[in-house]
Amino acid sequence: MNNCWLFHPEYNNLSSRSADASLNELRLLAKSINLKILKSVVIKVKKVSPSSYFGNGKVNEIAKDLKIKNPKRCVIIINDRLSPIQQRNLENLWSFKILDRTSLILEIFGSRAVTKEGSLQVELAHITWQKSRLVRTWTHLERQRGGRGFLGGPGELQIELDRRYLTSRIKKINHELRKIKRTRTLHRNKRKREFPLVSLIGYTNAGKSTLFNKLTGSKELAKDMLFATLDPKHRKVTISYKNQFILSDTVGFVSKLPTELIEAFKATLDEIIYSDLILHIRDISHEDYDIQNKDVINIVRNIFNIDNCEMPENYIEVINKVDKVNFLHNSSNNTINKIFISAKTGEGIEDLIKTIITRLK
Repeated sequence: MNNCWLFHPEYNNLSSRSADASLNELRLLAKSINLKILKSVVIKVKKVSPSSYFGNGKVNEIAKDLKIKNPKRCVIIINDRLSPIQQRNLENLWSFKILDRTSLILEIFGSRAVTKEGSLQVELAHITWQKSRLVRTWTHLERQRGGRGFLGGPGELQIELDRRYLTSRIKKINHELRKIKRTRTLHRNKRKREFPLVSLIGYTNAGKSTLFNKLTGSKELAKDMLFATLDPKHRKVTISYKNQFILSDTVGFVSKLPTELIEAFKATLDEIIYSDLILHIRDISHEDYDIQNKDVINIVRNIFNIDNCEMPENYIEVINKVDKVNFLHNSSNNTINKIFISAKTGEGIEDLIKTIITRLK
């Protein structure tokens, strides 16, 4: 197991998301790829340095701390998107590998991909991101040519060769994904001819997979981890002979989800567009409950290409984990567009099923 130090930059309390919640989410992201956390801190940032992100004083302070403690097999993770120059300079100044939030999420998605489509989508996102950062090389390319890894500095000729390789690989992946998308469309059209499609969306770890198992009767254990579901799952739900539908569990969302991932997973996320009903699963027990809602809504609007005043008409909020809060549930709390449930205990599931049936008619 590799070790890590986690740094969450806080901009003079300008963020609507609490620093503690952001740092805790970063811890969960790191743990989800089995990194052992040796240190996690919030760092106040007044102004971002174009060359090193943090100011010289903070960079030198961290450099001294790293030199004294000298953590073995350690990666430094910064909870924001770094420019190639910032990342390279910090790696040189600290002599440790640096991951920013984007590269960490890409690593997690890479570790979760199990199908051919999922693996291709993650690779497409990774190399699209890497191509835009070719002031340094991709570690994989360094290994191919026997280089010295992420601390090595390639010449301009090698950078151009890498860029050509990545461009060629992007074309091949897009060709493969188009073929998979055609097959997916055929399957989706076949399913829709037989049964309506209901899709689960939500912030990662909001309880989508637990609800999916509850509605489908699956005995599969829902994992308590971020991005447990990467490749979409489909199961038929039979309430009665006349009331049947296909339930789809999609990838979870997260704040600052890399645009490269959204673009790469367009074919998968398109499943949401063609749904007859969209259930947005929300974790009412989370301290950033409202902010997570905004993150998901922004991604949904991006997928549907709609403005800030609209949401799809077939959209229902499913407020989950009521068992974790001081919440007295009864049917009067529910509306046609909002249902309160606990996927874990089953509370409110009957009301949710009735709403799904009503909305699908």
